[in-house]
Amino acid sequence: MPEFDWRSPDSFKSLENAEITHIAWEGLRMNVDYQRDYEAMIANSPDGEVSEEFRRRWGICFRP
Repeated sequence: MPEFDWRSPDSFKSLENAEITHIAWEGLRMNVDYQRDYEAMIANSPDGEVSEEFRRRWGICFRP
């Protein structure tokens, strides 16, 4: 598996025709603060559910 290099434009070729939600997700998932909050939320959630507070803090919504 090739290593992902966030500084290389080649690493983002898959986003050239992506929708804004995919671009937003890429930005969010690379955010160190988000990663830390997500790990803490999962560690404190016995059922693995995403809390409403977490969703609001990071602007996440899930479509049915």
